[in-house]
Amino acid sequence: MKLIALPAFADNYIWLLHTDHHVLVVDPGDSAPVLAWLQLHPDLSLDTILVTHHHADHTGGVADLVAHSKARVWGPAMEVLPFGAHGVQQGDTLEWHHLTLNVLEVPGHTAGHVAFWGQPVGQAPVLFCGDTLFSGGCGRLFEGTPAQMLDSLDRLAALPEETRVCCAHEYTLSNLRFALAVDPDNTALQTYAQTCAGLRQQNKPTLPVSLNIEKAINPFLRSRTAPVSQSVREHDASALDDVSTFAALRKWKNEF
Repeated sequence: MKLIALPAFADNYIWLLHTDHHVLVVDPGDSAPVLAWLQLHPDLSLDTILVTHHHADHTGGVADLVAHSKARVWGPAMEVLPFGAHGVQQGDTLEWHHLTLNVLEVPGHTAGHVAFWGQPVGQAPVLFCGDTLFSGGCGRLFEGTPAQMLDSLDRLAALPEETRVCCAHEYTLSNLRFALAVDPDNTALQTYAQTCAGLRQQNKPTLPVSLNIEKAINPFLRSRTAPVSQSVREHDASALDDVSTFAALRKWKNEF
């Protein structure tokens, strides 16, 4: 089973899995990159589309792809999508050619955001997390609360550490600049930032990234640790407990 990140727009990734002659696509905000890739691989057939949330840069290409392929679409049951989809929610599982995908509800960025996690046979697990978790960061809180996002990130952080995190945007370098401002003495973060800078200089994606790295470097997964919480409280006196510290951290990032 092969995992591919297709660039779209300025900084989106459309994720593809393919096995045998079958293709699964996640969050195709634009159909053109997917159709171009499929034209280069005429022996492969798109049969499944996963959607994590309703934003247009994740949904805009779905209708066109369905028209071309008759693929089945699965998306969050708690959100209104601009096309027909099978609604999924926490605890649901999907079967796709010997891969079981588990649905996780991860509200915060949007009210009904979901993520999909599965483990291909003989490979590290994959997590399609949309705009909830980014490398070195997390999504903005457009519809949810800090408490919801903190709980969602806790749920993702509890997954196996070898999980490959497939974020939907190449935000890594800007996120790491903020992370270094919050957690400047974190040697794992310093090393990771150098690695990612080198990848981007070669026009290579920084993703996927393993969850164990994110747990070591991402301030939004580390908001309860002493170095991060102390830094946040020095920046914002409203950070008094876990949720208010997370809220202050997210506000700091918004203004950074």
